[in-house]
Formats: sequence, C-alpha cells, structure tokens
Amino acid sequence: MRALVTGGGGFIGSHVVDHLIAAGHEVAVLDDFSGGFVENINQKARIYSGTITNGKVVDQIFDNCQFDYVFHLAAYAAEGLSHFIRHFNYTNNVLGSVNLINASIRCEVKCFVFTSSIAVYGSGQTPFTEDMTPAPEDPYGIAKYAVEMDLAAANRQFGLPYIIFRPHNVYGERQNIGDPYRNVIGIWMNQIMQGQPCTVFGDGYQTRAFTHIDDVAPIIAKSAFDPGLYGETFNVGASTPYTVNALLELVQVAMDADTGVKHLPPRNEVVHAFSSHEKLSEWFPGKNVELITGLTRMAEWAKKHGARTSKPFTKLELEKGLPPSWSKAREHALC
Repeated sequence: MRALVTGGGGFIGSHVVDHLIAAGHEVAVLDDFSGGFVENINQKARIYSGTITNGKVVDQIFDNCQFDYVFHLAAYAAEGLSHFIRHFNYTNNVLGSVNLINASIRCEVKCFVFTSSIAVYGSGQTPFTEDMTPAPEDPYGIAKYAVEMDLAAANRQFGLPYIIFRPHNVYGERQNIGDPYRNVIGIWMNQIMQGQPCTVFGDGYQTRAFTHIDDVAPIIAKSAFDPGLYGETFNVGASTPYTVNALLELVQVAMDADTGVKHLPPRNEVVHAFSSHEKLSEWFPGKNVELITGLTRMAEWAKKHGARTSKPFTKLELEKGLPPSWSKAREHALC
C-alpha cells in the first residue's frame, strides 16, 4: 500500500515511517524540516520537502502518488508557546490540515490517521477518557480539536474514513532535544550535556504520564489497516503519572549526572494531565515501556548524538505574559 506521512522527518513521524516500511508498504514523506531532520528518515522512503500550508504543493504530491493512506503528524506542537503565536499556530495546525483533508477526499484515500493531542481535554477531571467532552484551554489544543471535528464533518459529507489518536508527553530516540519550548525530557538531557541546571516551571508538582515512542508509533502505523478502528478516537501512551520533580530525578539517574535544578516562574498551563487507555487496550493489548527503561535508552542515544542547539522562535505575535526565559532566549537570538 502507498502511504503518505506528513512530518515524517520529525520525532514520532520518522518512527511511524520505519514501522510502515518494515511492514512492506511504500512510503512518502512530506516535511518542511522546521523541526525534523532528513537524517531521521528511512532511506527507503521518498522525500518531498514542502509545507502542508501550501495547498498547491499538497495537491501536486497527491496527484503524483495517489496515496491509499495518510498519516498526518505534521504540526508545530509547542503547546505553551501557542498562546503567543496564534496566527502561526492556526495556519500550520488547522489550515494545513484542511489542505490534506481536501486532497484526501479528492483522491479517495482509504483512511486518514490524525495525530491529535490530550491538549484537547483541557483541565477536566483526570484521567482523561475518550467519552469526555473536550474543552481545550490553549490555541494548540483548540487547533487539534478543530481538526478532529473537521474530520468528522468530512466523514459525514464525503465518507472519508479516519482514526484519531491523542498521544501525550512522548519521548525517546530522535527527539529534537534542542527545541527550547517543548519536550521537557529532551530539554533536560540537552541542558545536562551542556553542564547547565535543569529548568523547571513553577514548583514541579505538575503531573504527567510520560510515554516512550515505542508505545505510540507502532500502534499508529498499524491502525489504518484495520477498518474496525475507522471513526474511532483513542488516547495512546503510558498511564502512570509522575510529578515533574520525580521525572527530573529519573532523568538525572539515566544521564548519570546531576547539574542541579533552576526553578522558573510558573507558566499558564494545565497542572494535572494524564489519560486512561482502556479503550485502546481492547485492540492493542500490551505493557508500556517502563519509564526508567525508556529514559535510559533515550539517554544513551542523546549522549551519542550530543547536545543540540535550535534557534528560538523569533516571530512572536504577542509578548505580553511571555515566560522570561523564553523572552531572554529570543532577545539573544535577535542580537
């Protein structure tokens, strides 16, 4: 089967590509490499360099390839930063997705698999379950939920089959550890390798369940080929919540280094966010990768590849309330 993976140069997307190719499928990748890397992509995949926000580019790729399945993982996923880049967020995460949905309808794609986020739930009662009514509290979560609703509308009007996954706090090999706005585990490992203290927003008692990539990518890659899953929405990831402080202790153990901790002013964020995965376990039973096991594997990879530096986001639309550490990083980048 022919599959398109958007964001296939990124962290989760590149692992999905690997699993699809291992299963014998023909895979094409569309990525603008704003957060991903060419070296992440399996050499057996065809690569298209471009952005999903360009409808003409999307249509040309679909016209050339006639895909059977679409796995949509391209997004600018800095949830906290989304408050300050609203237009950019909605352009990339909503309008870009609409270009793909339109092309998929025209080409009669057999299934559109969308990687959403538990950010759609907001701060409702935990653990989050799929039958809860989403109430996102930031532009990133709003964008993800908008695409979920648009897929449901496309299914009702045009019969486009779809599956929605809501992963959370995914970490592991190939993560962009140089990104200063997202993926706290990668940020800490990067800081440790540079001899810097690990930064924590607020008191560190926020709770999250941290998910190794091997508990997400294989499931996403398999899902499209089971029509019994079409029209369903699934939480995907680990179920055991940890405080940020407890996580930091484990990261330092995995990295075999303690560079200290630096507490920063708290951000405007959901304090407790973790999910139930009972629904998914009916189709994909199995145990999650233990947190310390996954962290150790990621630490070995991080040490091998070394620290990475990415440029801070400089095209902010709003600066009121921007965390001071982000503001300082931006000012330094503009100097």
